[in-house]
Amino acid sequence: MSCPLIANAEVARFTRVDSCGRVVCGADNAYTMDCFATLAMNRNVEDGTDVEYKAANGKVCGFKRGCPSFRGYDIELSFFGVSPEFIELTTGQPPYAGFDGALIGYDDCSIQCDSGFAIELWAQVLGEEVCPDEATTDGAWIYFLLPWVTNGQLGDLEIGSEAVNLTLSGSTRSNSRWGVGPYNVQAANLAQTPGPLLTPLGANCHRRTFITTIQPPVVTCDYQAVPLIGVCAP
Repeated sequence: MSCPLIANAEVARFTRVDSCGRVVCGADNAYTMDCFATLAMNRNVEDGTDVEYKAANGKVCGFKRGCPSFRGYDIELSFFGVSPEFIELTTGQPPYAGFDGALIGYDDCSIQCDSGFAIELWAQVLGEEVCPDEATTDGAWIYFLLPWVTNGQLGDLEIGSEAVNLTLSGSTRSNSRWGVGPYNVQAANLAQTPGPLLTPLGANCHRRTFITTIQPPVVTCDYQAVPLIGVCAP
């Protein structure tokens, strides 16, 4: 599959990480959704400082172009459902429960800068080789991983006569402790056995993108558990 074409985004999964970027395992630490419009990943780059040596007569004696510094991605998710579980996981805002203990809302309080989460996104792939003749896969997806997003906060909200979109913003950080991850997201062998990442991201990396033949997770409108593995936060 040398020339994959990216089609629609299909599923996104969000996993809680601690203040050091480590996965928080156990119950109520993940959430999956498909009711979203877009996930923007905007590059945040600081332009480098050019160095120029100019003589008194105006001649340029030497010039060096400054090297830009990549700060990460500023993410913005446009979504539809007002889920207290999702908002608590991504922003750290406290949920509000009803008489039976079920979550029915959330409070808007100060921004929780010490909370964090990872984003995984599956987008459909188009191409003749997506479904091979042999029955080894059910298709292919472009998989995006942003293992450490911080400063999650909800955007402005306007209620009126039209459909309401909510926005979630945040910024990625490098040097996460995601490791190979707590999930099976790619084939581990020719038999297409699901397995975790083969290698961790580098210390200065913010995102990984690759083609996978492993299906995205099932969407539920509730918290999901994160498997107990070696990369869990203590």
